[in-house]
Amino acid sequence: MRKLTYYIAVSIDGFIGDPSGDATAFLPFVDDEFFAFLKAEYPETLPTHGRRPFGIDDLENRHFDTVIQGRASYDLALENGVTSPYAHLRQYVVSRSIKESPDPAVEIVSGDVAAKVRELKAEEGGLGIYLCGGADLAGQLTEEIDELIIKTYPLVLGSGMPMFATDFALSEFTLESVRTFGNGVLVRKYDRKP
Repeated sequence: MRKLTYYIAVSIDGFIGDPSGDATAFLPFVDDEFFAFLKAEYPETLPTHGRRPFGIDDLENRHFDTVIQGRASYDLALENGVTSPYAHLRQYVVSRSIKESPDPAVEIVSGDVAAKVRELKAEEGGLGIYLCGGADLAGQLTEEIDELIIKTYPLVLGSGMPMFATDFALSEFTLESVRTFGNGVLVRKYDRKP
């Protein structure tokens, strides 16, 4: 069974961006040490158009072969003229408003997203599934998330877009590892508690 991993950047107080979802405040913390970690451990989470300028477009996927993202996350790429932001992965975008995909490499999911994720998780072999934001999609998939990888940046935003836009419910996870960086960033990995 493949895993769905919510791999996300957050502030100390648990926001993935400002109230509009803008996460550019985190960018100054991607220094040489942290970028080397991202490149070595999670190269597939870097968008294709971001990998090319660094000459790392040929790096093999280590953890994921599929990405599922919400409409707002996909819109960030579309605003820059990029219709296939994760060309090195199978790409799914959850949207009720996009009727036809602007790129043949991107499949639009407009129905039951949890059912689609269960279908993807049931596939034989392969790597895992990368949940690439945002809060609404993570809220819809809370019960399907098997693993959390939380990159916590040393900032307090005070308010903003939460990690999960959902009603109150308890979901218990077990801490598997913590890695710290000189710039104050923490990367924590959690597995869903059985």
